[in-house]
Amino acid sequence: MDSKIHHRVVVIGGGAAGLGIAARLLHAGITDVAIIEPSEKHYYQPFWTFVGGGVVTREQSVKPMAELIPKGATWIRDAAAEFDPANNSLKTEGGKEIGYDYLVVCPGLQIDWDKIPGVKEAVGKDGVCSNYSYDTVNTTWENIRNFKGGNAVFTFPPPPIKCAGAPQKIMYLAEDYFRKHGLRDKSRVVYYCATPTIFSAPKYAASLMEQVVKPRNIEVHFKHNLVELRPASKEAVFKNLDTGENVVQPYDMIHVVPPMSAPDFLKKSPLGNEGGWVDVNKDTLQHVRYPNVFSLGDASSLPTSKTAAAVRAQSPILTANLLSVMNGGQPVAKYDGYTSCPLITGYGKLILAEFDYDLKPKETFPFDQGKERYSMYLLKRYIIPVIYWQGLVKGYQWPHLGKA
Repeated sequence: MDSKIHHRVVVIGGGAAGLGIAARLLHAGITDVAIIEPSEKHYYQPFWTFVGGGVVTREQSVKPMAELIPKGATWIRDAAAEFDPANNSLKTEGGKEIGYDYLVVCPGLQIDWDKIPGVKEAVGKDGVCSNYSYDTVNTTWENIRNFKGGNAVFTFPPPPIKCAGAPQKIMYLAEDYFRKHGLRDKSRVVYYCATPTIFSAPKYAASLMEQVVKPRNIEVHFKHNLVELRPASKEAVFKNLDTGENVVQPYDMIHVVPPMSAPDFLKKSPLGNEGGWVDVNKDTLQHVRYPNVFSLGDASSLPTSKTAAAVRAQSPILTANLLSVMNGGQPVAKYDGYTSCPLITGYGKLILAEFDYDLKPKETFPFDQGKERYSMYLLKRYIIPVIYWQGLVKGYQWPHLGKA
């Protein structure tokens, strides 16, 4: 290789985190920013619950990456493969060697479809569906609207996963659909959840159990993890995490949430912690060993839920701290762990969970967000997408509707 490519700031990933950070840095006058992202498309994944529930089309969730790369940024259409942070360089899958002064790592996480025997081959066919892929999300709605009764099974794997509320959101929409179409008395709606509670933040866990799960007769099995799918016999095998015993559950339809992990290239890199997540200080988002490296979003080690709302809270913190370090200072801003999960509990109903590192509510509105509300459903359906497309990915905290 004759010469190494070099940029002042290199951002790994063209998701909500990467696009937003690159745009913020450009707004702040940093002119040499590169984004390494192989995908030609960008997906607004929070819409996939609505796609699976028949509210919107999957085409409404996707835009060309070329339209979203911020003006002034260099788009390197490749994927990161190896990191050498001691020498401020990395290599891509395409063989490029790229140097940097500062690095922001936010490639998202990896969906491990092949970790559960039977799932990869079955998903999208014969009653097996999942909202966790653009390729399979339409089959969720097909399963729900064609359901005639029987066992409707929904799964939740051991965290961390992206949008930990999504596995139950689609269950609530399905249950609501069955009820409205005269199928509820012919149906068992069953939730197999690997965690000991239905939600991590206690306030909203109590709200979900008392307002939704119990009144609607949803059957919940906590600390049960899907370990095998037998599509030929339409059986799902769950491991009881307390006893170690396997439970075989027949299904007529099953919504599968696959296990997720840090991307393989991070697991084997010096940037990752023991679990492979980018090892950053939870307050400053700065790497604990390499001060010119920062991370946010799903691939970071930040101990909070992996959502776009968390990214929105992390982005200004990371930007402020990176700019301070670039100017010879120390990180100045602190992230409190804020994240949000708009918990759709039916068509026209939503509980807006907002909380911090301590799992204590950090609510936006002057009313109890632990109650199901139509107004919050409208927020999720119509307002939050505008905040995402016109605010978050363009590097603004709120929608910027004028010319950038």
